[in-house]
Amino acid sequence: MMNELRILKGIMILAILFLAAPATPGFSDSHALSDAVPSEVAAHAKDWPLPNKDYGNSRATTDSEISSKNVGNLEIAWSVPINASSTFGGASSNPLIIGDAVYFQDLGSNVFSFDLETGAVNWKRIYNLTSIGPNGPAVGWGKVFVAKGVYNISALDMNTGKELWAENISTGSTVGIDIQPLAYNGTVYASTVPGSGISDFYTGGSIGVIYALDEKTGMERWNFSTVDTPKIWGNKEVNSGGGCWYTPSVDLKTGIMFWGVGNPAPWPGTPKYPNGSSRPGPNLYTNCLLALDSGTGRMIWYTQVNSHDILDHDFETSPILARANVSGREQEMVIGAGKMGRVYAFNRSTGCILWTTVVGTHQNDQLAFLPNETIKVYPGYFGGVESPLAYADGVVYVPYVDLYTNYTDTRIVDAQDFGSAEGGLVALQVETGKVLWEKHFDSLNVGGATVINDLVFTGTFDGMIYALQRDTGRVAWQFEAPAGVNAWPAVAKDTIVWPCGTGSKPSLIALRHPSKQTIGP
Repeated sequence: MMNELRILKGIMILAILFLAAPATPGFSDSHALSDAVPSEVAAHAKDWPLPNKDYGNSRATTDSEISSKNVGNLEIAWSVPINASSTFGGASSNPLIIGDAVYFQDLGSNVFSFDLETGAVNWKRIYNLTSIGPNGPAVGWGKVFVAKGVYNISALDMNTGKELWAENISTGSTVGIDIQPLAYNGTVYASTVPGSGISDFYTGGSIGVIYALDEKTGMERWNFSTVDTPKIWGNKEVNSGGGCWYTPSVDLKTGIMFWGVGNPAPWPGTPKYPNGSSRPGPNLYTNCLLALDSGTGRMIWYTQVNSHDILDHDFETSPILARANVSGREQEMVIGAGKMGRVYAFNRSTGCILWTTVVGTHQNDQLAFLPNETIKVYPGYFGGVESPLAYADGVVYVPYVDLYTNYTDTRIVDAQDFGSAEGGLVALQVETGKVLWEKHFDSLNVGGATVINDLVFTGTFDGMIYALQRDTGRVAWQFEAPAGVNAWPAVAKDTIVWPCGTGSKPSLIALRHPSKQTIGP
């Protein structure tokens, strides 16, 4: 009943906004709406101008020359070393391709512009400020926007790398930035999370907040707290949570944006407060999909998929926009997933859940309370869906990780080693969530999913890159990269640019057909 009332409230709010709101890029002014897309993004839409290719986060292109007919000929055209070092390697972000230039950020927060053809450095901005990622660039209005370390968003001149402004959006030393920003409507969108390094995550009083910054000055236009009360669910000294890890999607017809939100803490609990009892209730807006007006930050609706999370099961991946016939009715949808190992399809206007599909291995992950003894849980806190999905032609491609954690009701006992974990890629029918095919890998899949014509690409932590036939999941090509893969690629024309960030030789590589190879820098 409460869920029905909340959905009804969302419909009423949406109706009021459409009837009463002024003509802004968020809604009805089509001229203003077209101006909301940066000219660089509009002019290079066939390249890879946004973190997930487009504002719908499809991660799909039909503008590349690469297909199943020639994928077997791909080789490294150029390679540049990644010198940064962080908890999760040297890189965990998506490059951008704008015309002849590649824009890339490593986990030292250093930003580079490379020549797409040769890999030669056009310019670089060296910060050497460690991030655990994901991070990465956004491009618009002659600027490149990045997280400068864990506290600032900075704007760099797109042609020279000169820093134009930097704005601190952290509310304290234990609140940081781990997101690839988005440029839209004269605004840079980013979020903080309740941590600034692997050792200080979920310190009491730390919460994640979404920010909208003016692209010209960095000044704040609005913010939205992903925790619904300043008291942080009744115990500000102990509790923390929320924040967004991945780039949102934007419905260009309405200006409404969609964000996946992280988990609450402490998890699983503390000796004094087992099973998260310091934070009774649903802990809104953690583990939610949020629909926000991009112009004002006003919430249109929210849907929580995991109430009172005690397992660190963020709902963090970039939401995907799609359209499909569901139960006999054409519906605009938004699709999200996260570390729960579940994929959800929502009605884009109301937030109503249309279907849910489980991916990967599951064990003890639906318990309301953990016992006061060690128990194995799949997926663990580094399992489930950790990297971006892709969507094309009525099919959603979902990478997942099978990795367990041993918990008690008060602590993490231990977690499975990355090297022994496994993963896979699943193709789901967008109308129903039905599994069409599944491919299993002997290594964890944190390389995202990327559609290129009739192929879907992914990469695994052991350094393998795979191209699968989209219709069957059959491996059409595989390639051993120079380093482990925990990032996802950009694609333009005849080239795939892929960060390979772990192991002894972290590198940014460009894959291309031999007939079009050039000598690297």
